[in-house]
Order: sequence, then C-alpha cells, then structure tokens
Amino acid sequence: MNKHSDLLVVGSGILGLATAFLAHQQGQSVRVIDGEDRPVGSSIQNFGHACFTGQADLIQDVADRARAGWLSAAAQAGFWAAESGTYIPAMTETEQQVLREFAEHRGTDQVTLLTGAEAAEAIGNPELQAVSGAHLPRDMRVNPREAAPLLARWLSAQGVDFAWGTRATAVGDGVAQTSRGEYTASRIIVCPGYGLRDLFPALAEQHGVRTSTLVMSLIDRPRRVPADLALLTGTSLTRYDGFTAMPSADQLRRELAEREPELVDCIANLMVTGIEGGLFIGDSHAYDTSPEPFIDERISELLLDRATQLLGIDSPMVGQRWLGRYADSSSTNLVLEHPDERTTVAVVTSGIGMTLSFGIAELALDGGDVPGF
Repeated sequence: MNKHSDLLVVGSGILGLATAFLAHQQGQSVRVIDGEDRPVGSSIQNFGHACFTGQADLIQDVADRARAGWLSAAAQAGFWAAESGTYIPAMTETEQQVLREFAEHRGTDQVTLLTGAEAAEAIGNPELQAVSGAHLPRDMRVNPREAAPLLARWLSAQGVDFAWGTRATAVGDGVAQTSRGEYTASRIIVCPGYGLRDLFPALAEQHGVRTSTLVMSLIDRPRRVPADLALLTGTSLTRYDGFTAMPSADQLRRELAEREPELVDCIANLMVTGIEGGLFIGDSHAYDTSPEPFIDERISELLLDRATQLLGIDSPMVGQRWLGRYADSSSTNLVLEHPDERTTVAVVTSGIGMTLSFGIAELALDGGDVPGF
C-alpha cells in the first residue's frame, strides 16, 4: 500500500474530518489515521449544538465559514442538520437585560427578542413563566451520534483513505510514526483533542491543556418538545464569550451565585438539545489532566431537575448517562501551532470544537490564525 498522501490528518474527530473534507474538495489526496475503528470520542459525546452566534466577536468570521462548511458537508454526506436556531428563555430581569444588550450589539439578523410566552411556546412548554426570551436564528443542530460517523463513511466512499486502528506515536517533518508503521505526506495536520499531551507534550504544557469532563444524560423526548430544539439558559449567558462581553454579564453571575449556587458550584452550562426520540441534557464541568471516570449522581440529578423544570417534564425517563470529555485550557480557546514547516497542530480548547470545526479546519489548511482567541 502506498503510505504517502498530499495530506495526512491525524484524528477522526469532527475537526479532523472537517479538515479532510475541505482538503478533498481542493483536490488533494487525503489519508486519515485514528487509533480507534470509528469516531467515538468528543465529537459523539456532545450536544450537537452549533452555537455560532454566542461566540466572541473576533471569531464570527470563522463561525460564518464553519456554518457554511456544516451545511455543505450535511448536503453532500446526507446527515441531518437543522437550521432551527437557539432559544433562550429569560427567567429573570437580569437575564432579559443581557439578551437585550446582546441583541442591540449584534442586530436583528442574529438575535430576535421574544416575549416570555413566545419563548415558552418555542421550547414546547407553554406553561413556563419566562420574563422574555431570544431566538438566535443562525445557529444549527446536528445529531452528534451520526454526523461524524456518516461524514467519515461518505469521505471514504469519495476516495479519502482511512487507516483505522492506527495510533500515531510521533509526528514531524512529513512523517507519522504509527502502531502500523510509517506514513508520509507532503503535509500533516494533527487534530488530537486532549490527546495533545501524548503527541506534543511540550505544546500541551505551554498552553495548559487539560481534559474537561461533563456530566450528561439522554432522556425520552415528549412530542410537544421540538426534535430540533437547542435551548440555552442563564448559565449559558455567563459562559459563551459573546454573551459575557455584555455589560450586565457580571451582574448575572452574581445573581446566579445567589439563586443557583449548586449550578455555579459544578460550573454548569445548563442546556438541552433534541434529537428524534430524545433530549440531551447537561452539563457540568470538571478539569484535570487525568480525570477519573466516575459520574457524580448528585450533579446528574441536579442538571436533570433544572432542565426538566424548564421543559415541564414531570417524570423524565433516563435512557443513558455518560461523562463527556474534551480538551480545555484556561488560557486560550484554540491551539494552532506549527512545530515544523510540514506539520500543523489544531486543538479547540474551550468546548466549541464541534461548532467551529469547519472554520478552524480552513484556518489550519490555509495557515491562518485568530490572534487573541
């Protein structure tokens, strides 16, 4: 077998697959290697929520390209991608104020303010006593459990070579040493997620890369709740950089610390997304370089309780619980480094890798960067 290609992508997460997709469109010969036999990591463990609008101002151009990439990949590979936007019910006056400021800042093409009744109706719980709300129409939904696997399958059918069960042990100067021998390429783009510590430990230490673990669950979805639902809450307004730049964000943090101390203590981003038969609910955040695998049932029940209160679900039927993982850094949202002229390392380190994947892939391929992000 010829083990040389124009581009070698290390990692079959959504960022690696997005990179392979764009490079294949450019006419390059592409090979993807991964230690697993299919995508099973961070890219299938999340909400499938492409929250473009809530990201920082300086990354909005990348977010726009990411959105275009998602739509193109979905159309060609045939996976579900809903342009249904995000709904945010404001449950207090402070949450309402943050949304008003954000709407004034971004404009009506990105933020539509809603009445409380409109927000409640949109999320499938007309009884919810929301103060007001907002809709972010440019945001999207995919099913995380099908998007990456279907994209990988489609790319393979289009001629992209996949070397599954092939674990990279060292990469540099156009050569990847693997558990199945040596692969060469004119260029290598490494998308290892929290596995950065294994391949490039010095870069991981330089950027303080660690693993974030997230308590999540899947419950049955009542028919009245939309299958394409993307729901953010007040905790989300204190987490995503677009919202946290608003003048009232600090006031909301103080309010949440008094009103919802348990959610604040577990660093919750309380959110819900829907798929055909279920609802993804989460999530909390804990950080470690070597996290333990245990799920804290108190946190799981806390998130479930708060989410189902918003949706008016009295007796949720839990089908699955899991501990999601992704790469994180307290100092940067993105590691985009070039250890040598033929190697690029790309890791999103803030939990928005699925959202920005196609935009970051374009940066990695074109040698771009986003200073300050």
